[in-house]
Amino acid sequence: MLHKSAAALALILAVAVALPAQAQSARVLGDFRDWSSYAADEGTGTICFAMTKPKSVQPTPSGYGEAYLYVTNRPGEDVANEFNVVAGYTFQTGSMATVSIGGQNFALFTQGDAAWLDDSGQSANLAAAIRAGSTMTVSGTDATGTTIVQNYSLSGATAAQQAINAEC
Repeated sequence: MLHKSAAALALILAVAVALPAQAQSARVLGDFRDWSSYAADEGTGTICFAMTKPKSVQPTPSGYGEAYLYVTNRPGEDVANEFNVVAGYTFQTGSMATVSIGGQNFALFTQGDAAWLDDSGQSANLAAAIRAGSTMTVSGTDATGTTIVQNYSLSGATAAQQAINAEC
């Protein structure tokens, strides 16, 4: 159930970020090199998220759409450093994905076009790895069985996380 609400939240955040400025419900906390931070008010209180887009995708899957990576704080639900990927393609049903940063690997479970940490107890460790690293890859299997590798820059990730931690 938590993962379904997280998927819905990711969709809401992606839509909020894509809307014109006058219609956005999310407010910008700052842009930090390759990352941006936002806050939004919802029924359970303020949520804050840092986000980035992949720098490259290999190979580009058929029908590839917008991809985002989020680190989210929802203090009203006692959630900090929740990691979420909206891949821009549909993961193979039942498949796992992997986040790799500086030799550290973190398993992700997938659902549709999204993925979350398989062990939410690793959230703080992954957030620390993001702050300490320079690049990150997310590897997943698309619906056709092809391994897709997305490469992300971590430039600005520390400042973006500091901004959401200060707000939430």
